[in-house]
Amino acid sequence: MLSDRRRRILRALVEEYVACALPVGSRTLTERYALGVSPATVRSDLSALEEAGYISQPHTSAGRIPTDAGYRAFVDDLLADNQTADSALDSDALSELKACAAELDELAMRTSSALSRMTDCLSVVLAPTLLSSRLRQISLVSLSDHTALIVLVSEDGQVANRPVTLPRETSAVQLAALQQKLNELFNGLSCADIPHKTPFVEADSTDELLRFFIEEILICAKENAPIHPQKDGINALLRKPEFSTADSLLGVMTLLEDDAVLFRVLDPDLCQANECMVRIGHENPLDELSRVSVVAGCYGQGEGAGIVAVIGPTRMDYRRVMGAVAAARAILNDS
Repeated sequence: MLSDRRRRILRALVEEYVACALPVGSRTLTERYALGVSPATVRSDLSALEEAGYISQPHTSAGRIPTDAGYRAFVDDLLADNQTADSALDSDALSELKACAAELDELAMRTSSALSRMTDCLSVVLAPTLLSSRLRQISLVSLSDHTALIVLVSEDGQVANRPVTLPRETSAVQLAALQQKLNELFNGLSCADIPHKTPFVEADSTDELLRFFIEEILICAKENAPIHPQKDGINALLRKPEFSTADSLLGVMTLLEDDAVLFRVLDPDLCQANECMVRIGHENPLDELSRVSVVAGCYGQGEGAGIVAVIGPTRMDYRRVMGAVAAARAILNDS
C-alpha cells in the first residue's frame, strides 16, 4: 500500500515520462512538480518505489521509468478519483466526435477516425453484428414475378440485402402482404431470436412463402454477420519510439494483421462492464503485446453491444485516452 506522498511522486513520474518519453530523475520531479518535499526525500521515495516494483532504472545513473505495475497504480488512482470524465478532452475535440457520430451508416468509421486523432494512437470500433442487432424494418422488393430482394435494417443503422429466387410466381401485392406479416412477427427482435419464434410461426401457417422468407432472412443476416473492425491510426502507432525496432513491432503487427488476435484482446466479457477496461503490458493475453496497453469499453446492451477501444504503447496518456473512450461510448449509446 503506497503512502499518499509516494503516490503523488509516482503520479508525477508517470505524467513526466508520458510527456517526454525519457527516464525521469529526482531533480526533474522536484523542479517541475509541487511535491512539497525535499530532493533528498524524493530520491529516497524513488528508491522505495523501485524496490517495490513500480518503477525501474534502464541503466546506472539514468532516471527512472514506470513499470506495468506503476502504470496500473496510476490508472487505478484515476479511476478511484473519477478523473476520466469527458472534461479530459478539449471542447473542440468532443464537438468533433459528436458531429462524426451523426451519420449512422458511417458511425464506426468516423468515430474510429476521430478517436485516433484525439489520442494519437490506434483506435478500433467493433460494431454489433447484424445477428445480434434488433430489426427495425424488413423490406421485400419485387424484381420480377420470380425474384425479389430482401432488405434488413437494424435499429443501430446496419443494412443488409439478399436477392432470392422465389419458389413460385409472386406478385408485388403478395410480397407487400408478406412484408407486413414479417414485420409484425419480427420487428424489435434480433435475428438471433428468430429461430426461437419460428416453430410457433410455422405451426400457425401453411404458407410456404412465409417459411421461405424466414429462412432467407436468417441466411441474409448470417452472411452479413462477420465483424469487420474499423481501425484507424496505424501510422500514429508505428511512429511511437517504443516501436522503432523490428522486435518491438512484432506484437503490434500481429495485432494489426490478424483480426482473431484483436478479438481475443477485445473479448466479449468487456460488454459486461460498466466502466472502461484497461489492460497494461503483460496484463494482455498474449506475450507479444507486453509493450501495448488497451483501453476499451462497450456500448449498447447485451448481445447487441459493440466495443470501442484505443491501443497504444504502455507510455500512453491514460487520462486523455480513458476520457476519449468514455466520451465515444456515451455518444455511441445515444445514437
